[in-house]
Amino acid sequence: MAKLKVEDLKKIKENAAKSLRLREGEHRVKVVVHMGTCGIAAGAREIMKALLDEIEKTGATDIIVTSSGCAGLCNHEPMITVEMLDQAPVKYVKLDAEKVKKIFEEHIMKGKPVVEYALAVGSETTH
Repeated sequence: MAKLKVEDLKKIKENAAKSLRLREGEHRVKVVVHMGTCGIAAGAREIMKALLDEIEKTGATDIIVTSSGCAGLCNHEPMITVEMLDQAPVKYVKLDAEKVKKIFEEHIMKGKPVVEYALAVGSETTH
């Protein structure tokens, strides 16, 4: 077994700290990829991959990505919901990898929702 170097230990520590922050909920943005049967059939797996690729490219550590089941809007799949601290959630619909890239750059990184891809802002519940 090869001996660990100080650089190796630092990398292990950084990865562990990153994982712990995400598990404990330290985040600026939460992105929900809707992955019900309808979402998967419409391309939700590709949307998830595109999102994770963008996160990896930037090295962002303050973004949580999770999945959910069907949101009941099957004809708008694939969809994601972006939730930022101190902002209303935004549901994006009929996505592809290029749209996800723009949403990532504009909304997730800069805090500016991409209105042309958004179906709704705020909660879906009615009063």
